[in-house]
Amino acid sequence: MGPPAARPAAPDPLRWKALVVLAIAQFMVVLDASIVNIALPSIQDDLGFSDANLQWVVNAYVLAFGGCLLLGGRMADLFGRRRVFIVGLALFSLASLAGGFATSAGWLVVARGVQGLGAAIVAPAALSIVTTTFGEGAERNRALGIWGALAGAGGASGVLLGGMLTEWAGWEWILFVNVPIGAAAALLAPRYVRESRGRERTSVDVAGAALVTGGLVVLVYALVDAERAGWGSGQTIGLLALAAALLAGFVLVELRVVRHPVMPLRIFRNRNVASANGVALLVGAALFSMFFLLSLYLQRVLGYSALEAGLAYLPLAFTIIASAGAASRLVTRVGPKPVLLVGLTSTAVGLLLFTQVSAGGSYLGDVLVPSLIVAVGLGCSFVPMTIVAVAGVSHAEAGLASGLINTAQQIGGALGLAVLSSIANARANAVLGGGPPDPAAIPNALTEGFQIAFLVGAGFAVVGIALALLAVPRVRRGDPVVEAPAAA
Repeated sequence: MGPPAARPAAPDPLRWKALVVLAIAQFMVVLDASIVNIALPSIQDDLGFSDANLQWVVNAYVLAFGGCLLLGGRMADLFGRRRVFIVGLALFSLASLAGGFATSAGWLVVARGVQGLGAAIVAPAALSIVTTTFGEGAERNRALGIWGALAGAGGASGVLLGGMLTEWAGWEWILFVNVPIGAAAALLAPRYVRESRGRERTSVDVAGAALVTGGLVVLVYALVDAERAGWGSGQTIGLLALAAALLAGFVLVELRVVRHPVMPLRIFRNRNVASANGVALLVGAALFSMFFLLSLYLQRVLGYSALEAGLAYLPLAFTIIASAGAASRLVTRVGPKPVLLVGLTSTAVGLLLFTQVSAGGSYLGDVLVPSLIVAVGLGCSFVPMTIVAVAGVSHAEAGLASGLINTAQQIGGALGLAVLSSIANARANAVLGGGPPDPAAIPNALTEGFQIAFLVGAGFAVVGIALALLAVPRVRRGDPVVEAPAAA
């Protein structure tokens, strides 16, 4: 790999306008990971999804997103970050349009997968542009604070917008809405975003990307279908073995086969990168499933309409925005590690409180307070994780580092959702017993499943606290950050 690209001699005068364009795109990408949650009951009724397969509306997107992020980040470094960013926006918008016209479950799942591929191209390109446009220090922290606030707001406001669109226009419009947003960002990018790339000129590691994506898809499918097939069945054991073989093949390809791997493993010698990605995996596992489970609780147990469930997320959305902004200022003063620990602790506490939801509960008694605590945790976790994950990485590999942190979050989300959804469904089915379920018993059975799933999610957050305490470096204000050498 060639030497790192030189930093700009002077700050880009359009950098803040560029940040707006990039943040809009990131808002859309994160929004789409959560906007479908509120529409899930309507989608299930319209397209005939089973309870077990409904999560694939979310996981098809998350898996393609997480599995291809490394490839997207590498493409951005090699072929030009702005160019790749615009291509990703075009693909994302077209897939959204196709998904809105879906008439079957399979059609929608495929469209969501292509959306995830587009998002995997957009997200690392956008974040790598931010990290190469703003120098390390207070200005980058401020930029990433804005980035984190909008990204977090996208996750929370997605359920609000999803409720409004589902109620007033139909679930199809949760996909159609992406088309004008994506088109606007693609048209504004050439005007405000400066092109940049790493200095190397190499081929793209398609084999590595295919192996890691295939391995993760097989792993998640094995976890999703294990409740039906049985955890000790030949299918489950065989799929888990196949996933392990594919992922081992990925590691072998990256280490021995290709000259320019999609994920140079040397980058994990950077302690910032390794620790931040480990924490991000656990945060994703805890929080993605929370949105999924909470949306079903509000509608299937408390009886909320899609619009009412969306409005129920408003306090959470505003709290995420406020906490992310506060986190960016605190990181500049005290460093990322203390802020990250506050965020992870808040997340764990909020999820533990969610284990107290009841079939006869209420929004004020069961949902509002835990939502606000989790929102503080999300805002205070995302900003320092992102700052640590790209600190000390050469400009030539900004796309790779950006892809890694996004990958960890998305893959953690996919795996967490598969595990927690399976746990919730298994418990609900056990409570209902065999035979046709008594409609009056369904809310209580669902709630018991949600309670156990929330408890496991809180466990993920607790493990994240332990990892952050032991592995994340404590960087104090004013400490120099030395750029890591470009990985071979």
